[in-house]
Amino acid sequence: MKFSFFITLSFVTFSNFVFGQSTGASELYEPIEQYSADYWALQRKYTLKYSDEYYSRFTDLFQSWQNQLSQIDFDGLSQQGKADFVLLNNHLEKENYFLQIDYEQFKRVKHSLDGLEPLFDFVRKRRRGSVPEYEQLAKQMSQITVGFSDKKEEMKALPYNDWMDADKARLAIESLAENVKEAFDFYNAYDPMFTWWMEKPHQQLQETLKDYAGFLGENYDDGMGSAEFLEEGYSTKAAKDDGSGIVGKPIGEEAIIKSLEYSFIPYKPDELIKAAEEQFQYCEAEMLKASRELGYGTDWKAALEHVKNTYVPPGQQPAIIDSLAWEAVHFIEERDLITIPEFAKETWRMKMMSPERQLVSPFFLGGETIIISYPTNTMTHDQKMMSMRGNNPNFSTATVHHELIPGHHMQMFMASRYKPYRNLFYNPFWMEGWALYWEINLWNLDFPDTPEERIGMLFWRMHRCARIIFSLSYHMNKMTPQECIDMLVNRVGHEYANAEAEVRRSFTGGYGPLYQLAYMTGGLQFYALKKEMLAEGWTEKQFHDAVMREGNIPIEILRAILKKEEIKKNFKTKWRFSMDFE
Repeated sequence: MKFSFFITLSFVTFSNFVFGQSTGASELYEPIEQYSADYWALQRKYTLKYSDEYYSRFTDLFQSWQNQLSQIDFDGLSQQGKADFVLLNNHLEKENYFLQIDYEQFKRVKHSLDGLEPLFDFVRKRRRGSVPEYEQLAKQMSQITVGFSDKKEEMKALPYNDWMDADKARLAIESLAENVKEAFDFYNAYDPMFTWWMEKPHQQLQETLKDYAGFLGENYDDGMGSAEFLEEGYSTKAAKDDGSGIVGKPIGEEAIIKSLEYSFIPYKPDELIKAAEEQFQYCEAEMLKASRELGYGTDWKAALEHVKNTYVPPGQQPAIIDSLAWEAVHFIEERDLITIPEFAKETWRMKMMSPERQLVSPFFLGGETIIISYPTNTMTHDQKMMSMRGNNPNFSTATVHHELIPGHHMQMFMASRYKPYRNLFYNPFWMEGWALYWEINLWNLDFPDTPEERIGMLFWRMHRCARIIFSLSYHMNKMTPQECIDMLVNRVGHEYANAEAEVRRSFTGGYGPLYQLAYMTGGLQFYALKKEMLAEGWTEKQFHDAVMREGNIPIEILRAILKKEEIKKNFKTKWRFSMDFE
């Protein structure tokens, strides 16, 4: 027993050191964790996401936490505490801003839910297991079902003037139907009287709700065929489908600018696009150098075709990935660029990507598991060739370390062990920017040995430039999905199916509107910050290790922490970092 107590005490003491002192959690560690717990508890309870109840409750949550923050003695906080204060306050402002935008759209379509209050009431009372009045509820569901024919005629006479409003109405009905089914399943078979009264009315209601949702999604007239729209090439309203089959939801220039501000990016969209174009020019010049080395002269696209055809046969791709992963690790460790924990090197693993997922993610995905995109026997010949050509070893030279070490696996490994509470402030500029930064860093250190490898790395660098241009242009209604696909094919040299999958992933894959531009932009931030820290006498290893111990936070806040700058309560983005990798 004494030995057991000693071991337990030793473990507790060790744990306190490892997970307390060494992680440097700030005074706001517990409030941030408490807020996160509150947020997810409410998300689990208020599942009727398209309802006044939901919007009101989350508005109250954000405002109440802002009130709690206002009572904290900001000047008495440590620098880390001040950073976390600014981050939490910024998070609350951002969440509330976009919640209110979403609420305003819901208000425009909520009349499509008129007459359905008994269903909302049924769902709300189910949360506490209230015994329904079976006969009355069955009657209400039957009346709602019968009344939908009149409701559809009423809505036909007042179509939405924007397809996105129509889609919001569709989502609201689908959400309601899902919640009603969940409530029905709670009682069904467990309460015999409920089942006796409700089985048929519920079945008929679900069929009618499905039909009504489909109707609402198409009940709009946005004037996209007007002469004005055709002459201008785009409108303040977005076309639902430009013929590509990719239907996203552009958020508009104002929301893009606000999103950049909340991400601590002081540049406007046109400035970011200009920087991407300048990076594009650098890549094209380097492509020409590699093309000449391979004997293709100024026809760098012919050289690119040569590189695409260096693919390996089916079954051999995992071995190539393993080799490239360890090549990057050895290269980095030989130059002592960053501390790589042995446990991080031990724990990554592989998985093959399904053919269905490759329609959206035609290239690697990574983290602790690197998910390999390569063809299966179920694909057509063209699909197989595009997959192999697009994932050839020379292209993969730039993407394996992006996904594993020192990229995403390294990031996730460290973020789960150092200041993990800051994962609340996840942002793609830190996540994707760090992995892209290492692509540039290794390029500058002559990691690619051959012109084929240089072309592979340049291909991806051009792709990151294109992501800034097409994603911003799309969300400002200046490019359609088909134009984005064409840009990737014509300017970057993508296989068509891979370009199509990339655009589909960008706009329908659940990524935020800033995600695609965050690769290059975040990489520029990290590169600029490294130059500043090296100028102050830091080594590259010190800089890289310090970044990995501060958690997932906006890079401008990271900069203030590393440079030990004063962090003010009303901190706003102002760091106009260099927009090149020189």
